[in-house]
Amino acid sequence: MVTLITLIIFILTVAAILFGLSALLAPHRPDASKTSAYETGLLAILGQTRAPFTIAFYLVAVLFAVFDVELAFLYPAAISLMTIGTYGYWVMATFFLVLTGGFVLELGTGVLDLTSGVTSLKPKA
Repeated sequence: MVTLITLIIFILTVAAILFGLSALLAPHRPDASKTSAYETGLLAILGQTRAPFTIAFYLVAVLFAVFDVELAFLYPAAISLMTIGTYGYWVMATFFLVLTGGFVLELGTGVLDLTSGVTSLKPKA
């Protein structure tokens, strides 16, 4: 038990020393590309990076992930279409129809309208 505590203290000490050396010796040369606005329009140097985002940014990220996974499933299904048979074809067709229906629903409710300043998931009235 003593060796475990000694090991933890040693690791924490080395980590603190390396962190301190990094803070002291690392170069700090901001240039125009580092101080320019991010893709969201927020400026890094004015402390705006901690401002809350609208829900639209997270929604687009989640939708990207979902449809990226959908495309990842499309390739193996297309390659093995001869071996999965009719049942496999209809399972994949149902999978893509459900995802496409969800996407059409999101488009229809206006959730993906990023210019409206929507801050919640409530559909437009």
